[in-house]
Amino acid sequence: MPKVGMQPIRRQQLIEATLTAIDQVGMGDASIALIARLAGVSNGIISHYFQDKNGLIAATMRYLMNALIDNVHERRRALKDDSPRAHLQVIIEGNFDASQVNGPAMKTWLAFWATSMHHPSLHRLQRINDQRLYSNLCCQFRRVLPLPRARKAARGLAALIDGLWLRGALSGDAFDTEQAQRIAYEYMDFQLAKQGTSEHT
Repeated sequence: MPKVGMQPIRRQQLIEATLTAIDQVGMGDASIALIARLAGVSNGIISHYFQDKNGLIAATMRYLMNALIDNVHERRRALKDDSPRAHLQVIIEGNFDASQVNGPAMKTWLAFWATSMHHPSLHRLQRINDQRLYSNLCCQFRRVLPLPRARKAARGLAALIDGLWLRGALSGDAFDTEQAQRIAYEYMDFQLAKQGTSEHT
């Protein structure tokens, strides 16, 4: 019988081992046996906590998503400026935080995106994550722009964040956080500058 309090420790060990395994060999070859070996546990422990590999992958993605959410929330709590620009800026910063652009995280996100197209449970996670980003961006743009413009600006900035992240992940080089943020800020400021202009400008 496992010791009291071991479940969160074991789960975290297995999630970290999953990130390492995907970083080393990719999701397809990140077998239960390899993940268990990296975590220093038996194969049966994975079945006990996660049922199967898909359950473990889903838990690993929730871990990365929660790290993103927590990072943005912490940055928001530290804000002294309540302007839409300040809030949009921390959303951008959170999406390009080190927790999201390190090697294992980037490879895991890429593998997750590909795999989610074939697994409904993973696809639901992906849709939740996409909708959260869009909704948070739209909420801030809506404070200064008419709703149709706010929605368009949010879709554009969400696509730009994803695109910058994807190009960085596929480049093979260290992620240039400063450059990605600068490009996203320029788009954000361009959209915010439309405040007060006519709908057809």
